[in-house]
Amino acid sequence: MSADRETNHTMTDRDIAFLLADAADEVEIGIAPYQAVIRGGRRRRARRWALATAAALVITGASGTLALASLRDSGGSEVTPAVSQKATRPSTPEQRHVYLPQETMLATGTDKSKDWYVTLDVWGAPRTKAEAQAQLTAMSIRGEEPWDKDNASALVGKITYFVRQSYGSGGPTLLMGDSASPQDTMAGTDLKSGASTLDPKKTDGPQRLVVGQVAKTARTVQCSWKDGTSTEAHRVASGADVNSDEATIRPVAGSPDNWFVCVAPEGTSFDSVKVTE
Repeated sequence: MSADRETNHTMTDRDIAFLLADAADEVEIGIAPYQAVIRGGRRRRARRWALATAAALVITGASGTLALASLRDSGGSEVTPAVSQKATRPSTPEQRHVYLPQETMLATGTDKSKDWYVTLDVWGAPRTKAEAQAQLTAMSIRGEEPWDKDNASALVGKITYFVRQSYGSGGPTLLMGDSASPQDTMAGTDLKSGASTLDPKKTDGPQRLVVGQVAKTARTVQCSWKDGTSTEAHRVASGADVNSDEATIRPVAGSPDNWFVCVAPEGTSFDSVKVTE
């Protein structure tokens, strides 16, 4: 293992790109049959959340800009522990998580005797086009594709994240994703969220799962359901346990914003969501 690590540190971006490209040839990527509804925050001008759907979905941001997008997911990827950021600014692509994302579990629970999980992958910002091209290949291997997957230059200087959901024995399904500058952060009551079915195979079912990002200062998010009830997600400290069926707002490794997950009770579905504190 030590020898391998020393070799990796001396490899060039081009070498890494070739190795990733070879691995990608063996990976089959399919369309994710997942539908969702998007809600935009008031300050998120020109931001684009891509949602994984069987067909292209209309997405709207705070400025009212419309776009069409779809994501693909291969499934079957293992969940790895989140890696903490260092106090000093990392220099190599490996230290910046350009070629392997930091993954954080956001929530877990049980539905109809089946376990479900929501995780978030955060890819570090490439500094050159060569790093970005190698990152695109690594994303493809993992079954993840950014909005502008054919333009490596668009990823330079930006972090990219993908929300993934697993249900029962099925592999991870992409729920949503975005690329943005690390300085493009939420503030005040800003909120960005998506609502989807809890079981990704039942796309026409009630939208019970709500996932979103909020400012670091947000302490409480209220998810309201169509039956008139609501669920509150409260902020927890970094490294706090992920408890089954608990709604929380939590820090995420590599993300400048905090993230939350709410789940509606059985028999109802998503109505609205807001930061209340």
